[in-house]
Amino acid sequence: METIRGKKSLEVDFSGWKDRLGTYNRVLLDLGTGDGRYVRTLAEAHPDWFVIGVDACRENLHEHSRAKLQNMLFIIAEAQDLPCELHGLVSHVAINFPWGSLLESLLTGDPALLHGLESVARAAASFDLRLNGGALTEAGTTLEAGAELIHNNILRAGWQVKAPVTMNASALRSFPSTWAKRLAFGRDPRAIALNGYIK
Repeated sequence: METIRGKKSLEVDFSGWKDRLGTYNRVLLDLGTGDGRYVRTLAEAHPDWFVIGVDACRENLHEHSRAKLQNMLFIIAEAQDLPCELHGLVSHVAINFPWGSLLESLLTGDPALLHGLESVARAAASFDLRLNGGALTEAGTTLEAGAELIHNNILRAGWQVKAPVTMNASALRSFPSTWAKRLAFGRDPRAIALNGYIK
């Protein structure tokens, strides 16, 4: 499993990894973390949580991964091929404003993504998924239609999903991620949030 701090790959001793994470109240995985601002914000605000950011693009992570927080880790990996070291450890999954291959996997109900998330999740792990209109338009659908399709895909996977919640520009401005701020002041400041539990 490749991890990163700043511009350097970081060696992590995974012996006792499960025991270490077991001392935290929550282990949160932010999938497709982008620049990692969301992960760093949560790690700083909640020292009793362990927060993990996963992204395939290492260049975006240089700034926020520099912070020397004991309860934060950034992993370089594809969303569809999560590291086996995470299996059974995650109590909450966040996917914030996905695009590219991650969004495509959600739209198609990709088993590699959904089964991978199930494998890293603890029993009754919760999830939050936030979708934005611009990314879904680029993917060839609308915000509403794309959200409904993804909602149905994760229901078919056996996950419990609550009713969608609309996020307006104000909600986006207050959300602690760089991308949310850009969306709030962009041409299409709309998003939909889905949340529930992984089976």
